[in-house]
Amino acid sequence: MVTLTEARQHRTVNDWVAFLQQADIPVLRQTARELARLREHEDEMGARDITRIVINDPLMMFKVLTFANNHRSRHQLQDLVQVEQAIIMMGTSTFFEQIPAVPHVEEVLNQHVPALIDLLKLMVRAHRAGYFAADFASHLMDLHAEELRVAASLYDFAEMLMWCFNPEAMAEISKRQAADKTLRSRVVQQDVLGFRVVELQAELVRVFNLPSLLTDLMDEQRAHLPRVRNVQLAVNLARHSADGWDNAALPDDYKDIAQLLHVDVERVMHIVGVPH
Repeated sequence: MVTLTEARQHRTVNDWVAFLQQADIPVLRQTARELARLREHEDEMGARDITRIVINDPLMMFKVLTFANNHRSRHQLQDLVQVEQAIIMMGTSTFFEQIPAVPHVEEVLNQHVPALIDLLKLMVRAHRAGYFAADFASHLMDLHAEELRVAASLYDFAEMLMWCFNPEAMAEISKRQAADKTLRSRVVQQDVLGFRVVELQAELVRVFNLPSLLTDLMDEQRAHLPRVRNVQLAVNLARHSADGWDNAALPDDYKDIAQLLHVDVERVMHIVGVPH
C-alpha cells in the first residue's frame, strides 16, 4: 500500500496508481446533495434520473464506470461505456450502496482554495466538452453519442485527480506556465511531477479497467478517425472558450468543426452557442 506522502515523494506513475487504487475519489458537493435528494424517493426514480446528475460530474462518472466494469457478471462480455447503461446493469440500490458520493472535492481541497478553483474550472470545462461532443455526434446521426460524451468528459480525468491529491505540484505547473507561455505542458509536468499526466492517465485506464473504447477515443494518434476527431475538437473548443468567446484559437476550431459536421462556419457558431 502506498500512502499519499510516499506517492508525492517517489514521483513515479506506479506509486500514484497504487495510491489512487485505494484512495477515496472525491466528487462535487452538488452531486452528493442531488443524489441524496433522489435517494429519499428511490422507489419513484430510475437509472435515467441518476444519470442526469452523474454526467455533470466527471469524477462521479469515473467512479461509476470503474465500479461497473470491475463488477460485471460472467455473462456480460462487452465493456460498459455509457453511464445510464452502467447504472441499469448494477441497479439503483447497488449504485447508492456501493458508490458513495463522498468525500467532497470542496472538503479535500479546503486548505488549497486556489487549487480548488482551478480544479472546478477544469471540471466545468470537461462537462462542456462532453456536451459539445454529444451535440456534434447527434448532428452526425451517431447512435452512440453518449460514448463520445463520456470520452470528452473524462479526457483530463488524471489531471483532475492530481489537482485533488497533489495540489501544490499542480499549482507550481500552472505558475510556471503562466510565467512562460511557450512552455510545453508535458515538459513542465515531467519536471515537477516526475512524469507526464498522459502517462498516468494511460496506466489508470488500464488498472481501473476503464473501457478500451474510451482509450481509443482519447488517443491523439487516432485523430484521423471521425469519432476521435469529434472528441478532440470538443475538448479544444471547451478549453479555448473557457474564459469567453474571444480566444484567438476559436476561429480555427470553428473551421475544423465545420469540416467534421459538413456545414459552414456560421452554422457551427450557431450550434455551439457563440453569442452574436
